[in-house]
Amino acid sequence: MRIFDPHIHMSSRTTDDYEAMADAGVTALVEPAFWLGQPRTNVGSFVDYFASLVGWEPFRAAQFGIAHHCTIALNPKEANDTGLAKDVLEVLPRYLAKDRVVAVGEVGYDSMTPAEDEVFAAQIALALEHELPLMVHTPHRDKLAGTTRSLDLLREQGFPPEMTIIDHNNELTVEVLADTGVWMAFSIYPDTKVDEHRMVSILQQYGTERMLVNSAADWGRSDPLKVRKTADAMLAAGFAQADVDTVVWDNPVAVYGQSGRLELGGGPADPDALFEGSSIKRGGS
Repeated sequence: MRIFDPHIHMSSRTTDDYEAMADAGVTALVEPAFWLGQPRTNVGSFVDYFASLVGWEPFRAAQFGIAHHCTIALNPKEANDTGLAKDVLEVLPRYLAKDRVVAVGEVGYDSMTPAEDEVFAAQIALALEHELPLMVHTPHRDKLAGTTRSLDLLREQGFPPEMTIIDHNNELTVEVLADTGVWMAFSIYPDTKVDEHRMVSILQQYGTERMLVNSAADWGRSDPLKVRKTADAMLAAGFAQADVDTVVWDNPVAVYGQSGRLELGGGPADPDALFEGSSIKRGGS
């Protein structure tokens, strides 16, 4: 089974996770830009982080046969530092032009402040300018209100629904989104958000069209194998293999393929990945 995890933060994961994901069938992923657990204090911190997403992580993933892509943006949680946000918005175009950057994201709301409105609107404009899909983060608090407010702003800005991924959904938000034409993504977590069994129930009710499932694994309690576990739960519930393939491969390829930057020929893991006794090749001759 080929699996594409369309939202996972590999910068916070180990090489053991890459190996386990490859063994589970993951051959492609998207790593969205996000916050680091505490606020950054200068634009250089963002520059270094963005550089790692387009440079180091694709190299690290390739050694396990996984095609790494990313999205670039100022996360809504950091949009309220208005001075710093202005500086970050100025450097984003440099990275939105890079290979394997397949969307602008994560954008959206955290606390739904006027500053977040401004940064969200600016990044919608950047996605339009660069002709890239947009990954929208729905807030952890007051998720339904944040989802409807996001839809309102997207419509005001004229952003096409077929280029929009609304993420971190649940049973309430899918009711709002089902007829909008956007792509609906669900983060599958051990304790919070939605687990694989709830996800199966959602798919049974709403079908597989425009549906994405991701692990959203980061430095918190999460599981980088949750997309595979959702696929297995779908099969156990009676879904056909073709339906599973739609959710865990065809849909992410379709939405991110609109960027024109997917590179899915990852190939097998590099048998010569070690370098001078290190656990991962770091360069040299």
